Amino acid sequence: MKSGFIVLVGRSNVGKSTLINTLVGTKIAATSFRAQMTRHAIQGAMNMPAFTNKLGEEVPEGQAVFIDTPGIFKDKKNPLSAKLTQKASQALQRVDLIIYVVDPTREIGQEERAVYGMIRHLDIPKILVMNKSDLSPKERAHAKSYEMWGPDFESVFSLSALKASHITPLKQKVMELLPEGEIMYPEKQLTNVDKKFWISEIIREKVFSILNKEVPYSVTVEVDEVEEKKDITVIKARVLTNADRYKRMIIGKGASTIKEIGKLARKELEQATNHKVFLELEVEVDTHWIERI
Repeated sequence: MKSGFIVLVGRSNVGKSTLINTLVGTKIAATSFRAQMTRHAIQGAMNMPAFTNKLGEEVPEGQAVFIDTPGIFKDKKNPLSAKLTQKASQALQRVDLIIYVVDPTREIGQEERAVYGMIRHLDIPKILVMNKSDLSPKERAHAKSYEMWGPDFESVFSLSALKASHITPLKQKVMELLPEGEIMYPEKQLTNVDKKFWISEIIREKVFSILNKEVPYSVTVEVDEVEEKKDITVIKARVLTNADRYKRMIIGKGASTIKEIGKLARKELEQATNHKVFLELEVEVDTHWIERI
């Protein structure tokens, strides 16, 4: 039996959350085409049967526990950015394997070098994942630059987390590199995320999806109540922001925006749980929510 913890690191918006959802086989982490979407070290368990690798060696069954981390975002003036970068650094402690996710459509810059420098000299096996292989070579214009870092890694994989293509070779390599050990999650438990947190992440994802770049990162969601009834689940939640102008923006004219956020969140919750959902959403100003992350 093999088992271990694998941390996914990378700068913001390279596809770490999408990759962990694909590896685990279900949505446990919120995704959005926005930086700083991930704010917590979310864990997801992947159970793998025994297999024979390319060398003809038997690899025993096991469990890989992936840890999704906030993206590295170099903005020292932003207290949220500093806090998220600290969380990403802490997640590197006491892990068995590092998966470094990069986006070859983006040029290597200060943030990328900061992540690379953070992990380069760690005495931990490392895998380089070049995401977005579904895009054209022209769009992935910086792939060669990232490939030059290959000697620092056990393996380099080109894949698409969004399309779930070329994922199996990565799964198998992860299991090969993990140490012997007992599983850490029961077979039917896939994550450390509780129901309230999972619901809040789905709602927050819809906030960013609808408002796009209109609202900054000063938004979070807190779920106050989840009541499971026979025919319906009743959820009460609050969207928190740090200024009245953003509150008005989130509510929208005639409450149109918050209604749309609620509609999309409720639809996804009902599809995921196969249960009717009543979602009550309020919007409040709270200038101290970052302190509670």
